[in-house]
Amino acid sequence: MDSMKRVIITADDFGLAVAVNEAVEMACRDGVLTTASLMVGAEAANDAIERARHLPQLRVGLHVVLVDGRPMLPPEQIPALVGADGCFRRDLVAAGIRCFFTPGARRQIEAELRAQFSAFAATGLPLDHVNAHNHFHLHPTVLGLILKVGRAFGMRAIRLPREPRAIGPGGLALAPWTALMRLRLRLAGIRCNDHVLGLSQTGAMTESAVLALLDRADTLPQGSVSELYFHPATRRCPELTRTMPDYDHQGELQALLSPRVRAALEERGLRPIAFSDLSAS
Repeated sequence: MDSMKRVIITADDFGLAVAVNEAVEMACRDGVLTTASLMVGAEAANDAIERARHLPQLRVGLHVVLVDGRPMLPPEQIPALVGADGCFRRDLVAAGIRCFFTPGARRQIEAELRAQFSAFAATGLPLDHVNAHNHFHLHPTVLGLILKVGRAFGMRAIRLPREPRAIGPGGLALAPWTALMRLRLRLAGIRCNDHVLGLSQTGAMTESAVLALLDRADTLPQGSVSELYFHPATRRCPELTRTMPDYDHQGELQALLSPRVRAALEERGLRPIAFSDLSAS
């Protein structure tokens, strides 16, 4: 066991918009970013894939989308999951209930998951990790289906959205679900991070917020693996205004590029890694 603390630094929503893709490229080339989570069905996915192919140091995972986004399958094949506009519904609670009670919903989710994993495999990029938009993989049914489908596509790691109390209050309500999730991942032989830093600061991971989180990370056990996740972009655009109107995307990019953040990681002995490094750690 590596006694050094390690940190995975991730950008979510890769492929959502060109402005996001530009930020991911900048943060990987000139900043501290180690991984990005790709939305394979998003409008700028092809642009993201092309950029990733020219960034061998960037590890890329699958950002599963089952709410608030575009499906890979035609809407008529997944009627329980989409609205009249053919997109996934935005109400997370209603979507979770539908997984349990709507006839055929589980079969439709499994089919859509298979389509998204297949689309990722077609990119030729190694699969670093899997997570889900709005942490929807915390839903026991969704997690079970991801474990079932992902195994056939070489899935080895999943994000555990667990924020310890010493870091922030965001994980308290999720604690029963993250505990169950961690147990299921362990039983399935799937690797995961130990903690997420910044669940309470989602959308506001600015330089000052990240530096404060890194100060609190001193309380975490030696050998633990944390994840810092961001939603960076180079500018505002319609896709971001529609889905995340209150997020400070440009401030988050500046945090990823910040020399102060890089120095703080080094001073605290936090070694940046990717999820795929966990097997060798």
